[in-house]
Amino acid sequence: MAINQNHTFEDLDGVKCAIVEKNCKPERVEFLKKLLEFNHYTVVVVKSPLPKAPAPVAGTVVAADAPSPPTPPETFSVGVTDVSFNATNAIFGRLLHTPDGHVVTLKYWKQAETVSHDEVPYYEKKK
Repeated sequence: MAINQNHTFEDLDGVKCAIVEKNCKPERVEFLKKLLEFNHYTVVVVKSPLPKAPAPVAGTVVAADAPSPPTPPETFSVGVTDVSFNATNAIFGRLLHTPDGHVVTLKYWKQAETVSHDEVPYYEKKK
């Protein structure tokens, strides 16, 4: 049972995992997997189930030549076996590091920056 929505657990491939992100595209999965494995976490990735199609409205007729709905993109759920892991705490607690030795920032985590520019926290800055 999760403490809050930011700290959820699920069984992924039969392993109890803390969920890092859901509905990730393959590129995002690769980024998270490399980063988390570098930080010594065991990563579990499973394919997300397809969303349920809405039920047809009673009394409507579908034409034989009607186009089929587009297939949704393939997405994945990413989790780590350490159930105490919380992505928010790991980022803002400065617990994760990039392979080049910098602290992972929020912009780096969201892939808005390709290089992590770890800044000195405001409470450690000298005046």
